[in-house]
Amino acid sequence: MADAPPLAPSPAPPDDGLAWPKAFEARHGDGLGLGVSLGGGGVFFVAWQVAYLHELGEQGVDLAGADRVVGTSAGSLVASVLTAGHLSRFHREVEVLSKAPKLLGALAPAGDLHPSQERALFLFGGAADAEPDTVRSIGHAALAAQTPAASVMARNLGVVLASRRWPSPTLHITCTDAYTGERCVVTQRSRLGIARAVAASSAVPGLFPPQPLDDRRCMDGGVSGSGTHLDVLAGAGRVVVLALTDGAGEAVGRMTAAPGSIEREVAALRATGTEVAFRMPEEVDVAKLMDPEAVPEAIEMGRRQARVDAHALAGFVAGGGA
Repeated sequence: MADAPPLAPSPAPPDDGLAWPKAFEARHGDGLGLGVSLGGGGVFFVAWQVAYLHELGEQGVDLAGADRVVGTSAGSLVASVLTAGHLSRFHREVEVLSKAPKLLGALAPAGDLHPSQERALFLFGGAADAEPDTVRSIGHAALAAQTPAASVMARNLGVVLASRRWPSPTLHITCTDAYTGERCVVTQRSRLGIARAVAASSAVPGLFPPQPLDDRRCMDGGVSGSGTHLDVLAGAGRVVVLALTDGAGEAVGRMTAAPGSIEREVAALRATGTEVAFRMPEEVDVAKLMDPEAVPEAIEMGRRQARVDAHALAGFVAGGGA
């Protein structure tokens, strides 16, 4: 029997423009005056960021006009609302929901998880690095998890966002390809729905399903090892970063963030010539990030810190130091 002819090599997959390799040397932010990065951190951090940004606005510091706003996970929702000019409306809604935690809890599933969900959540929570094999293993577990349909999350977020249109060309939303492990950045040029993009960026492995973005299935942007993705702003004049933590004192990596990774990311951004104003909650209980009961405290904390920071940030945004 004659030998079978060798198989022709498979063609490379077409480039859909969504995958952005992490590279500060690419200087994606060159030419931008002001950038903003809003990081991930569950419903707690959504509430903190909304209260913080709204209070800054009340004090005369409006970040909605930044030249680029990068949103990841919880920050993708807040970034979308901010760039759409709907922050005041959303702030009112969060205040109302904070007084009805059971209603808010419907958006943040907890307890009674299927074993497949628990496996994905466990892999993500215990991941000490963002090596490609680590990220892909989390993604494959997320794809296999028995979660509600992807359309449910996108529909719920569409109601919250109250718009189908991409709010601004300045908005950049990060997520992670659940199969390849690639970091993806969704922009207006991607021609994807805003609710679907936010749902992908917020799809915590095990809690929510990866979302279809073109021919990809994408999960939480924080799974790729960064909650802020500062390389997307590298080279900008000034950047305001709202992050859940600075990682200080953490000897063990978790949720794909290696010890010291946040400090290194900020240092790499500064090395491109960018001035950085870094702000975070004064107190965080990681166990309560998805707990609706923590929202009222997050709101008060965000307001209080914004009042303290407003003067310094006003000078920073105008071109002075933070």
